Formats: sequence, structure tokens, C-alpha cells
Amino acid sequence: MGIFKRIKTIAKADINGLLDGMEDPIAMLNEYSREMEQEMAKAQKALSRQIFVENKQAALILETKNVVDKRTRQAKLAIEQEEDMMAKLAVQEKLTHEKQLSLYQQQYEAIQGQTEILKEKLYELQEIYNELQHKKVLLASRANVAQSIKQIQQATVSFQADTIVRGVARAEERVLLMESEAQAGSQFANSFAIHDAAYRNYVNEEELNREIEKLKSEK
Repeated sequence: MGIFKRIKTIAKADINGLLDGMEDPIAMLNEYSREMEQEMAKAQKALSRQIFVENKQAALILETKNVVDKRTRQAKLAIEQEEDMMAKLAVQEKLTHEKQLSLYQQQYEAIQGQTEILKEKLYELQEIYNELQHKKVLLASRANVAQSIKQIQQATVSFQADTIVRGVARAEERVLLMESEAQAGSQFANSFAIHDAAYRNYVNEEELNREIEKLKSEK
């Protein structure tokens, strides 16, 4: 894809839309940045060559002007000295270089126009690159926040599915144990009380005979 077509494509593209469905949007943005930097380097190199051609053409124009001025002076001097042949040759060369000068100037104007186009395109590319860097910072921040939220959500789901369930089960087991201990203690206490009461109410044979003898004596 050519540099100007790429500029047009990226300039019209919605970066957020290009990121839809991509596994790693930040990596894609970094790849875009690298591609833009490569295109900017190409554009800069093309502009450097264009400026070189423009400067070379300007130097050619200056050189031709100097030749025209020189032949003009030679022609005037030859006319003053009545050297018609020398004057004719100087004028002929002067006219030839003037025609060349006119052509060189037209070419120079065209070259200047091309240079301006390259400068504008390079400026546009720089603006797009700056916008991409700005979006990359914003989207990186958004991606980090989204990733953090996703991790929190995943941690919450895992906690609810595992930790809470196990914790409730352990709490329930603990309560059942406490209830069992309380029930066991209550049963032991009741059994002991019944046994103690039965022991206290027990009447042996000796006690029974004494009571009978006592009653007989009273009669």
C-alpha cells in the first residue's frame, strides 16, 4: 500500500472499530505505531530527495542566469569593438541559454509544487501519528481498567463458587457440632440426675427392718 493511500486509510479509520475482536488491542496499536513510523521515515526520505532535486534545479537556474549575463556582456563588448562575428556567436549562445533558463524555471516551479505536496502529506502523516499515540495512551488506560474489572469479576465468581460455599459448609458443620455437644451434655446431665435421685431414694433391708421394729415398739 502506497504512503498516500495508507494515510487516507488510517485517517478515515476508526481506531476503536479496528480493535473490535482483537485479542490484544495494545499490541495492535503498537504495530500501527511501528507501521506509521516506517511510513513517516519513507516520506521523510522522499521529501529529502525532493528537496535535493529542488536545490539542484535552483543551482542550475542560477548557473544559466550567469551564463546569460556573461554572454550578454560579451555580445555588447563585441558590438562596441565592431567584431560582428563574435557578437553574433555571443548573442546566439545568450538566446539559447535564455530558452533553457525559461524551461528550467518552469521545471523548478513544478518541482516546488511537488515539494509542497510532500510536505503537506508528511504533515498529515505526523498529525495522524500524533493522534494514534494519543489514542494509544487512552485506549491502554481503558484496556487496563477493563482488564482489572474482568480480573475482579473472575475473582468474585471464583470466591462465590468456591470459598463461600466451603465456608458456609464449614460453618454449618460447626453449628451441628455445637448442637451435638450441647445435646450430649444435656443427656449426660439428665442421666446423672436420675441416677443420683434413684440412689438417694433407695431403701435397703436393714433400714426397712429398723422401721418395722420401731413401729412395733410404739404399738
